[in-house]
Amino acid sequence: MNAEQWNKRYPVGTPVIAYPCVRPEHPLAVAVRERQESGGYVAPDDSDPCTRLVTVTRTPAWTLGHGAAVVSVEGYAGGICLTHIDVTGEVAA
Repeated sequence: MNAEQWNKRYPVGTPVIAYPCVRPEHPLAVAVRERQESGGYVAPDDSDPCTRLVTVTRTPAWTLGHGAAVVSVEGYAGGICLTHIDVTGEVAA
């Protein structure tokens, strides 16, 4: 979905789950979970690559210069790729 399509469907304030670094199904996330379960992984300085934010959008989506569509969410500085955003409930526009 591109930024224009996103903005037509989801207004600012849409409830979402955002994954700023990697999605849970990404091989890195799977490996981290496996290491955590075995007691072998400790994230230094809270830099867990599998961060999951339950939040809402705070801006319309926009397109970066290289073509990736992103949106800003409450609780995170900067944009997160739309491929790393899961809508948890649709809000009527």
